[in-house]
Amino acid sequence: MLVALAFLVQGSSAGFAAFLGGASVVLGSALAANVALGGGVVPARSAFLRLVLGAGLKWTVVITIFAIALGVGRLPPLPMLAGLAVALIAYPLVLNFSVRVERER
Repeated sequence: MLVALAFLVQGSSAGFAAFLGGASVVLGSALAANVALGGGVVPARSAFLRLVLGAGLKWTVVITIFAIALGVGRLPPLPMLAGLAVALIAYPLVLNFSVRVERER
């Protein structure tokens, strides 16, 4: 959102492009988490295949949104890439600092 607000100075299409770049990562990551972790307890091979499938679907969603936005929507590419980069950097940081696991000893 902050990147979208920063690019909003250049115009509404740049702000929307930055928002869409970050939103594509959020949507793809949500789909990947649902696919990878939605199956309950499964054997290791199935769990690994679900993780790989989830990662593949994540990047398929991101690339599809980028292709549609750049091709059909004619949105500027630099704000989209900036939104993508910030979302990819922020995602593991948020996960690292927000999830607390209490371990028993």
